[in-house]
Amino acid sequence: MIEILQSLATGSEPPPEHWQQLLRHELNNPAHMAAFGITHEQLETTIKQRYQLGRSLLKHNQDLPILWEQLPTLWEFWLPLAMQLSQLRQILNRPLVQGILGGQGTGKTTTTTVISRILNLLNYQAISISIDDLYKTYADRQRLREQDPRLIWRGPPGTHDIDIGIQLLDQLRNPTPGQKITIPRFDKSLWNGEGDRIEPQQIEAPDIILFEGWFVGCQPVEDQAFNHPPPPISTDSDRQFAREINHQLKEYLPLWERLDRLIVLNPVDYRLSKQWRAQAEQEMKASGKSGMTDTEINQFVEYFWKSLHPELFINPLLTDSDRVHLVVDIQPDHSVGRVYKPVPR
Repeated sequence: MIEILQSLATGSEPPPEHWQQLLRHELNNPAHMAAFGITHEQLETTIKQRYQLGRSLLKHNQDLPILWEQLPTLWEFWLPLAMQLSQLRQILNRPLVQGILGGQGTGKTTTTTVISRILNLLNYQAISISIDDLYKTYADRQRLREQDPRLIWRGPPGTHDIDIGIQLLDQLRNPTPGQKITIPRFDKSLWNGEGDRIEPQQIEAPDIILFEGWFVGCQPVEDQAFNHPPPPISTDSDRQFAREINHQLKEYLPLWERLDRLIVLNPVDYRLSKQWRAQAEQEMKASGKSGMTDTEINQFVEYFWKSLHPELFINPLLTDSDRVHLVVDIQPDHSVGRVYKPVPR
């Protein structure tokens, strides 16, 4: 299969036997076909369109080596998702907001970058917005920390300006013709890594909005979930903190209501985020930048597990067919595994 996909970069037309292998590969994965709404009647046409689109993408995006490094992911996930979004945008007849939920190392930034490039080839303008762009200002978060010293790092529910997010998504979904839209932006490097808002971006109304973040779309859970929570929520103070963050999450529900769809980038084991964070820190140190120690990494990652634990807030979404339209399993090497629509238990 990989040899067939490598031929995408050559620009040559694949022989008939390669087309048949691509068709058989898709037919052998009915869950994948269902996830992207591909019927048997459409299959041959869809595969040929996907192939031609992938070939054009590789030809015009030499600056993105990840495309060649992750050819299976390009074929199984990025290309069919972009094609699906373009079709949904056409049906919706207004800008479409695609939510993307994923933790550290799941590939949110890479996914939004690649999808935007593919959509451009399909004559759709896409913009990527992170929930990080909605952070409160540095000064506001300092005041917040004075009120609650447990908010060691930015990130958990309560550290964002939800009203700005709601106004922004409303503008993007229903733009005023000819009027530019102001997109808030956030620079994590300011204030010694505390981060702060920077000059906002002015854009024309896009066709598709990719709204990503580590808890985008997460729903509050029942309070009894914290009676016997998973580690590292272990002490009474841990449980109290988790309950309060869960309560804060309710304030985000009006923001999630502005999403048209939700994708979950789901690590096959949530504990991989520690390993991925350690790898990222090692790469930073190798490039001459400062990085966290192993102890600091553990404290950092576990802080977010104590805020919104994946077992409590992500796992329920994997079978929530009402809220989630696509689940993408992320393997330990960051590659894509199963791609499927949630099936209710």
